[in-house]
Formats: sequence, C-alpha cells, structure tokens
Amino acid sequence: MKKRECLEWSEDDEMNKDDDLAEFPLPVPWQNVDAEGLDCDYALLFTKEEAYRLFDRLETEVVYLTGHEARVQVYGKVHDIPRKQAVYGEPGLNYTYSGVKHFARQWIPTLEYIRDSVTKVTGQVFNFVLVNRYKDGLDHMGEHRDNERELDPLCPIASVSLGASRDFVFRHRDARGRGRRRIEPVKLQLVSGSLLLMNPPTNTYWYHSLPRRRAVCQPRINLTFRRIISSDEKGSLMTTSTS
Repeated sequence: MKKRECLEWSEDDEMNKDDDLAEFPLPVPWQNVDAEGLDCDYALLFTKEEAYRLFDRLETEVVYLTGHEARVQVYGKVHDIPRKQAVYGEPGLNYTYSGVKHFARQWIPTLEYIRDSVTKVTGQVFNFVLVNRYKDGLDHMGEHRDNERELDPLCPIASVSLGASRDFVFRHRDARGRGRRRIEPVKLQLVSGSLLLMNPPTNTYWYHSLPRRRAVCQPRINLTFRRIISSDEKGSLMTTSTS
C-alpha cells in the first residue's frame, strides 16, 4: 500500500505560510466572502502563538462524546462519527442533529475565553458550542447545513479554527442532485486562529463540508459557536406570535 505523504504541521510553517495575512496588523480586517445567498466574514482572531496555546489547553480540558452520542444516523443507518465531538453551553441546553440529542456540558475556562473573544469582535452573544476534533486529514465532515430547529435563525454561526489548516467547501443546494444548476462551489482554507462568520441566509442555501485531505497529518480543533433557542424562549415567541 502506498504510504501517504504528509504535510507536517509546525508553528514555523504556519507563521511562514499566508504571508499576505501576516502583514495585517491585529485585529485583521474582516474579509467578506459572498455569492448567491452566501454571506460570510473571515478574519484572524488570534495570533499563531495564542492559537497554539489555546489548542494545547483544549487538548487537556475538553471531554469528548462516547457511546451512542458519538454516532450519527444517515438515511436510517447508524455510523460512527469520523472525528471527535463535544458540546458545551448554558445549563439545560440541548441540540439534536442526525437523530441524536446532545446535552451541553458546563462551560470550561478556555471555551469561555474564546467565546467572549468572538463576542467582542462580532457583537453577537452565543450560548452553545460544538467542538470537533480532527486527528488528521482523514477525519472529515460531510456536506450539511446548520439549519436545525433549535438554532436562532437570525444569529450567525461563528467557526473558530485551531491547529492544522484545512479546506472548507460551500456548495449551493441547487447545485446538488437532479436538475442541478451550474453554480461554482466556494472553497476557503481555514488557518489556525481564524474566525469564519456564517451569516444568514448562508445555511438556508449553501451546504458546507470539510473534505478528506490525505496530505494533512496533524490535528485540528474547530469550534462552532451558536445561539440555541431555549424551550422558554420558544414558548415566549409562540405567545407573542399568537397575541
């Protein structure tokens, strides 16, 4: 079997890569990424040095899901998730996707620090985070949209990347399946310390994925901060809409 060639991940490599971004003073100005129905903003939230420190802290602090919570249901079949996952947030919050309900663990200090940093630069308040750990480029995320009922449709999803750089691909819903339109996918490279803000209505029209990349042999941690609408808030909204 052919041995795969790996791109080694080191702080020096990441510092020398993306020289155009390294020239910007911090905080890096927002870069808008847009297409038909797609509205995203991208920036470097943390320096490379701080990103590495945060990555190391999360490696020791995060408790990942196991058992049935580490599986997903796709077209009626149950599969192991091709990565590690964890969920943290405000007490009592839960999030259901792919047929599995996940209850949030209490915030840990490093996640609180990163959450507050995201809030400071975006002005958005988040009460939940999904943690995905990819051990290397073979761990991946299939095409999906973050459009579950629990999510506040008016709040963006904030994605923070730490560790190895990975490709991130958007594909329009009308470019999938039969009768598809010719709409070019949008591909980004998410570097360590970066923040991608997926604004509405992006998740209505565009699927996104983190494809396999055999050349990547180092780990990556991704944090997607969200706003979950609690049961009490749902009740208040229903009361308001019927009054």
